[in-house]
Amino acid sequence: MNWNYAGFIRNIIDEIMNTQSDVIEKVSDICAKTIKNGKMLYFFGTGHSHLICEEPFYRAGGLVSIYPILEPSLMLHEGAYKSTLIERMDGLGEILLDESGASKGDALFLISNSGRNNAVIEMALKARDKGIVTIALTSLKHSRGVESRHKSGKKLYEVVDFCIDNCGIPGDACVEYEGFNQKVGPTSTIACTLIVNTIITNIVGKLLDTGITPPVFMSANTDEGDAFNKKLLARYKSRIKIL
Repeated sequence: MNWNYAGFIRNIIDEIMNTQSDVIEKVSDICAKTIKNGKMLYFFGTGHSHLICEEPFYRAGGLVSIYPILEPSLMLHEGAYKSTLIERMDGLGEILLDESGASKGDALFLISNSGRNNAVIEMALKARDKGIVTIALTSLKHSRGVESRHKSGKKLYEVVDFCIDNCGIPGDACVEYEGFNQKVGPTSTIACTLIVNTIITNIVGKLLDTGITPPVFMSANTDEGDAFNKKLLARYKSRIKIL
């Protein structure tokens, strides 16, 4: 049994904990205040990064006030290679942000391992113009080693209010085999999921410390889950279109 991949993940987690704690704490504070003020946390990513947007949404033990911006053409099930080309097009990021309804005082997480493509950079720029707090989850080692595809020449980490490094390596995959040129075992999904859920658990703790009961879903597969969640859904369904 080869546990090399688990070893790489463990090292990345240690690096995140050792280098990203300060920015994660700042982002957690801002997001707690965002929810306290009745605003929302939005999430956007393309390709496999959309998985990070779905992770905290409508989730047992997750906050209700999460709005993932999920565009099918940027995901994989309607054409994987097509989605790669579409995320490089001009204009879509701005359209999706406007369509989401995000506004001043909300917070927007933008997930992109490379941080080089148009859709996510456009959305970040548009969001800052709207007064939305922007937070990138990206690999700085990867992003700093490639050129931007956006007309500004900027990459995601350069146009956001806060950047959290997922501490991944260029190309994402980490496990090597002798005589085989391609690495296997991507790390960004596990790393970004850890970061997002760490922030969410921090937010809940901070809200409780101020005497606020956080809106958190219960598992629908517990006996009391449906009745508990029904009240939360009634409060948020008009604001979160896909609930």
